[in-house]
Amino acid sequence: MSRDAIKHRLFGCILAVSVCSLAVGQKNACPNCNALNKKQPPFRIFGNAYYVGTHGLSSVLITSSAGHVLIDGDLPESAGLIAGNIQSLGFRIEDVKLIVNSHVHSDHAGGIAELQRRSGARVVASEWSAEVLRKGGVRKGDPQYRTLAPIAEVKNVSTFRDGESLHVGDITLTPHLTPGHTPGGTSWTWKSCEGKVCRDLVYADSLNPISSPGFHFSSQRDYPHALEDFDKSFVFLDSAPCDILITAHPELSGLWDRLEQREKGANPDAMVEVGACRRLADDFRARLKQRLAEEGKP
Repeated sequence: MSRDAIKHRLFGCILAVSVCSLAVGQKNACPNCNALNKKQPPFRIFGNAYYVGTHGLSSVLITSSAGHVLIDGDLPESAGLIAGNIQSLGFRIEDVKLIVNSHVHSDHAGGIAELQRRSGARVVASEWSAEVLRKGGVRKGDPQYRTLAPIAEVKNVSTFRDGESLHVGDITLTPHLTPGHTPGGTSWTWKSCEGKVCRDLVYADSLNPISSPGFHFSSQRDYPHALEDFDKSFVFLDSAPCDILITAHPELSGLWDRLEQREKGANPDAMVEVGACRRLADDFRARLKQRLAEEGKP
């Protein structure tokens, strides 16, 4: 199956998860969650960065001798798998000092409360996302507000300034506001090294323009600046130093193809993909253009 075909199939899966029924008695209905939560053996991405998520949902551990950083908590059911993956790599969940997030949907933030409970880590998020994490549930203004499964309340949540450096040991992690999919969406950048070779890594949030029925990105009172937000986020992906791209949904960056190439020895540097962030921006731009055409906006 081609990468484009995989991407189109994945977008359908993302949409299905995002519109999980919130009818009475079915608040946790999520027909694709078992597939998204499929166990994935953890592996080193590059240097001190490791993939510890499920097969369908990314979570990345960045390690240091003074503590670790975890990006994303996936589904509520994923917390145990993530903690187990961290342990199987020889690290301890208790040494995770900082947990950060791409966006506050249940398939990326649902496991954060439990992972924080196990680790005692502080959680840092954008101002918009932090309010959702602190209160739990969902927040009006999210394009998928009417069809989102709620997330659990998270304690000890602080906020960052866009572009501010966050530090754990010798890790320097930088948040970049990339709203559009949600008003608080965030992508993350850092450097990892193997010997004298250092790479710029990007954990890119989704910029998929999907919503609950009736929401219009071109004219929505609850999120009036959505199109401007998308444009700013595309600019970040166009310009960010980006040797290795990891996306919140791993297939969107071709992660499994790259891992297979590396494991088979076909390309030892398969994780490195020049231009990956710009191509991701172009893909999301095309999807937004299609969505706006469906809304009747040229």
